[in-house]
Amino acid sequence: MNESAPRTGQDAEPIPVPKSLGEIGLRHFAPYLLNRIMGRYNQSLQESLGEAGQSVAKMRTLAVLSVTDGLMTNELAVYAVIEQSTLSRTLDALESEKLIRRQAGATDSRVRHIHITDKGRALFNEAWPLFARTYHTMFAGIPAEEHRRFVDTLQRILRNIRKHDF
Repeated sequence: MNESAPRTGQDAEPIPVPKSLGEIGLRHFAPYLLNRIMGRYNQSLQESLGEAGQSVAKMRTLAVLSVTDGLMTNELAVYAVIEQSTLSRTLDALESEKLIRRQAGATDSRVRHIHITDKGRALFNEAWPLFARTYHTMFAGIPAEEHRRFVDTLQRILRNIRKHDF
């Protein structure tokens, strides 16, 4: 291997374990930065969605179902990143608005699969431009290749977290 070539993947030197948060500071602590980014992202969406009488939880649920329909409630909670109790209330509201329907499982009637309705899909498609603009704004000035590497890194981090019980 050429010594001047950058190391990547498995042969890359791991990051050192910090002795304290003060050693690296908040500006360099990835979980803090991710929380700040998502907090601001959700706040921006909520401000816009609230004007239309919708919530981030409702739209996030419809977003997931628009891509992966028929999930069970526990799966939907994971994909939508919504606590089970909040999701339960959200599903009740979405069902009363006829944006989703719940269907009993084929082999276990206690299991419920959640399906987006045509009305729910239309509502999400109407809201999608807001999500797309917000996403685009987040990555303004970041080249496509850097964005791709960032998303790849996030996917690896997610796999790492799934391997360990934090």
